[in-house]
Amino acid sequence: MFELSKRSKDNMSSTHRDLQIIVETAIMVTQVDFIVTEGGRSDERQNKLLSEGKTTVKRGKHNVKPKSEAFDFCAYIKGKPELAYDKVHLMYLVGVFTSIGELLYKQGVITHKVRSGANWDRDGELLYDQTFWDAPHIEII
Repeated sequence: MFELSKRSKDNMSSTHRDLQIIVETAIMVTQVDFIVTEGGRSDERQNKLLSEGKTTVKRGKHNVKPKSEAFDFCAYIKGKPELAYDKVHLMYLVGVFTSIGELLYKQGVITHKVRSGANWDRDGELLYDQTFWDAPHIEII
């Protein structure tokens, strides 16, 4: 139904292979299209987001990994940009990414579990018990 845009493919090229597999699978089954807005970040970009309160992780030259262990996304609904970060659409996509991640992990296709910024502790309670809500963020753990 949907396919990854060049932007999404470019952003995913800097991420861990497990995340690439999850995104490639998700685009084939999702009923809500999405864009991968960020993959790997430079130290400068990460620390700028930290200063803006959009992340809680500081990064420097001593903790850079060869491939990013996270990506950010938003919904894409043609002609309705105001829905890109709508909680309903984000939470649908969180379910798609995390469910695919869990299934692929259990099948041995990927080697890491994933979590979202809407459920950092993976306890099944979404949104309400998070100290830092970042639903459009998926990472390997």
